[in-house]
Amino acid sequence: MDSTRSQNNGKGAMTRSRRIANIALLTSLALIFSYVEAILPFNIGIPGVKLGIANIVIVIALYRIDAKSALSINLIRIFISGFLFSGVFGILYSLAGGLLSLGVMAALKKTDLFSVIGISVAGGVMHNLGQLLTATLIIENLAMFVYFPVLLFSGIICGIIVGIVCYKVMQHLDHV
Repeated sequence: MDSTRSQNNGKGAMTRSRRIANIALLTSLALIFSYVEAILPFNIGIPGVKLGIANIVIVIALYRIDAKSALSINLIRIFISGFLFSGVFGILYSLAGGLLSLGVMAALKKTDLFSVIGISVAGGVMHNLGQLLTATLIIENLAMFVYFPVLLFSGIICGIIVGIVCYKVMQHLDHV
């Protein structure tokens, strides 16, 4: 009886350890993607528009682990990359966008009605909306919403790109 209990505890501890290690690795990868995006010029002439390659990791974590782990990875990435690359306001904007987008993506994923690309598009649009809402609150000017159609379009395009990459990566992971 004791040996069975210790085997189960050992197995449970191994699963927990593996989960923590996977979260740490995915967080590191998301930070690397954030760094790459910070140093590579991706300027299409629209202020504030980024591809959001770190979101590849978040979407894959949402699908391969769970929403709670994706949230942990996202929060750690936002704070560390914010302190390293963008400062307090960058953290604020990223936090608003990241939390709103992950919440919507997790809710849509539960419905089983959307593909990974559709969920990524919703995440991209919601991320931009969260940042716009934050900017509107900070600046205290509703005229900021004039910029929303641009952010809507860029969120859709970037969400499609990120979603396709996620789909391809997860296809590859299925065969490994």
